[in-house]
Amino acid sequence: MAVTASLRRPPEGVRGILAPAERLDRWLLVVLVVLLVTCAVRYLDRHGLDVAGAAVLLGAAVLGTAYAARGLLPGRSWWPTVWVVGMVVLWGALTAVAPSFAWCAVPVAFAVLRVLPFARAVGTVVAMTVLLTASWQRISDGLDPVQVAGPIGIALVTVLAYRALDLESRARKDLLDRLVDAQEELAEEQHRTGALAERTRLSREIHDSIGQGLSSINLLLQAAEQDWDDRPDRARDLVRTAASTAREGLDDVRRVVRDLAPADLATADAGALPAVLERAVAQSGPGMPVEVRVDGEPVAVPADVAAALVRTARGALANVREHASAGRVALTLTYHSDEVVLDVRDDGRGFDPARVRPGGVRGRGLAGIRERAAALGGRAYIESTPGEGTTVSVHLPIDTGGSDS
Repeated sequence: MAVTASLRRPPEGVRGILAPAERLDRWLLVVLVVLLVTCAVRYLDRHGLDVAGAAVLLGAAVLGTAYAARGLLPGRSWWPTVWVVGMVVLWGALTAVAPSFAWCAVPVAFAVLRVLPFARAVGTVVAMTVLLTASWQRISDGLDPVQVAGPIGIALVTVLAYRALDLESRARKDLLDRLVDAQEELAEEQHRTGALAERTRLSREIHDSIGQGLSSINLLLQAAEQDWDDRPDRARDLVRTAASTAREGLDDVRRVVRDLAPADLATADAGALPAVLERAVAQSGPGMPVEVRVDGEPVAVPADVAAALVRTARGALANVREHASAGRVALTLTYHSDEVVLDVRDDGRGFDPARVRPGGVRGRGLAGIRERAAALGGRAYIESTPGEGTTVSVHLPIDTGGSDS
């Protein structure tokens, strides 16, 4: 934003129509010096070095030095105006003494155009043109109307032409400023969008990994409490399973923070994914029989794909346990040549997918399954009918091209 603001504001005290033309100003200094030297030599050649000649030489030297010292002036807003007025007065004095210095009006006029506002610049240039014409009439025989109308007309046309160029330049600069502002707003919006996407991803991962793990621990401990007196061996097994689930949940917390796949899946072992799915089924809670099947020849899949399948399985099993009241659940992992498919089927009460609220607990889990599959270039399907059970099917490519989970 600071760069944009600096483009909008000209240097302090410089408001003229040629204010940005720093390179032009340097060339005008060269032209002015050449003209001053030429005019001074011409004057000395015709009039000699007397008191007037010394004054002319001194005035020419002061005019050139003053023009060159523009960048050394103090940074107050009124200094440029004082500088340009002094330039015009000094030029006028030289022209009144030696009319040949009238040619120096061109770089001096450009200095006027560079500093003064448009209306004052026009008035000053016209006054300079009148003085220039009067000086020429002193060394001419008779009145030549062309020497009066010509310089004035050329001066006005030049000023108006530069005014038109200045308006076009300002319009382009304003367009550039708006473009810079739009780019900054776009960058901020992209940052906000990225932050929102990251929060959504973390919410999804916490819901389908850490959240489901805590829910499983709660169910396991409740079942252990019920069997503590009558079946202590089974209660101890449930407690051990709950402790194992808690340890894995702690690892999940650390991995989500570091954005890493589960450690058991970050290997090239083709049997890692089925083993982790078996463990996820065992941790899904007591009282819900789940049949696990593996079809096709198991192959090593990318860690992010394997992690997505495990988290999808946990989320789908949690939905079955909490909402379906199913008697049987089947989890099938199918390997194809270019993709791996996870199917979770239950014979529960089913539901109407079109009527699931996106903000609800179940809606959040189903939306997370779809978003996770889409992020890896895959597809997710939820098929369900009230009273006829539910099927969650996720298809993920085995080669993700390095996609992030």
